[in-house]
Amino acid sequence: MTPSRTLPSKLPEITLAFWIMKICATTLGETAGDLLSMTLKVGYAASSVLLIGVFLVTLGAQLRSKAYHPLLYWAVILSTSTAGTTLSDFMDRTLGLGYATGSTILASLLCAVLVYWKLSQKSLSIANVRSGRQELLYWGAILVSNTLGTALGDFLADSSGLGFAGGALLIAGAIALIAAAYYLTGISRVALFWMAFVLTRPLGATGGDLLTKPISAGGMNLGTAGASAVLLVILLITIGYTSWQARRDAMQSA
Repeated sequence: MTPSRTLPSKLPEITLAFWIMKICATTLGETAGDLLSMTLKVGYAASSVLLIGVFLVTLGAQLRSKAYHPLLYWAVILSTSTAGTTLSDFMDRTLGLGYATGSTILASLLCAVLVYWKLSQKSLSIANVRSGRQELLYWGAILVSNTLGTALGDFLADSSGLGFAGGALLIAGAIALIAAAYYLTGISRVALFWMAFVLTRPLGATGGDLLTKPISAGGMNLGTAGASAVLLVILLITIGYTSWQARRDAMQSA
């Protein structure tokens, strides 16, 4: 596929259901990544290599597609989230960078991707993602933001002293402020979108830890396998419902 070729939009409509699925997918990415690297003892490095491979396969299918396919789109989102979890843990724990340093490096990398996107494509609006090059920038930003989200979530939950619940509440509060700004201010909708998009990942990271960690550590002790199964069911049900709703609306307007 020629990267500059103009394409129809292959991205979902930004609705409340989108944000529910995004939070669910990123939380599932945290629990599934930990399930592979920690529970199954595959290790951070090997898990990262494996999950980056899954990401590249799903991304290739997404780039070759001609239209928006919900299951495919959310499979790519999920693969960036799981790969981001193990990549972040590899940087912060195996390489010994620590959560603060890892978060700083990844935040700088995300800023670099977004600045390059803005300078080269003139807009960060996802409504304008209609070429192969723009789509690659979009998914690159998502992969980096999901990796950053794990490091930032771990920093808030562990290093800051807030704990899993405290970190999740802090990020949820920040997202609520962004939602209020959307309705009450004239701040750029594109800027607000990306702020909310990035913050949903550390919300998923802290939420995932809250679900899986033992009660003695401040978690709910569902385990990585149990939490992943529950989140996957919720995600699939929501995808199915939104797809049914879109088909029904299309038939009514025909």
